[in-house]
Amino acid sequence: MSKVSIVKELWLFLRVRKRYWLAPIVIILGLLSVLIFFAQSSAVAPFIYTIF
Repeated sequence: MSKVSIVKELWLFLRVRKRYWLAPIVIILGLLSVLIFFAQSSAVAPFIYTIF
């Protein structure tokens, strides 16, 4: 299963079930996970972890 199909299925689920209020939550969680992933391998990691 590719990542694109997972995103597509999630969007279809939100659209069919009228759960548009979940979209911002999913987007924020995705952005935070990307930030943490990239922060682990950089010199900026100590500064980002102090935010949380």
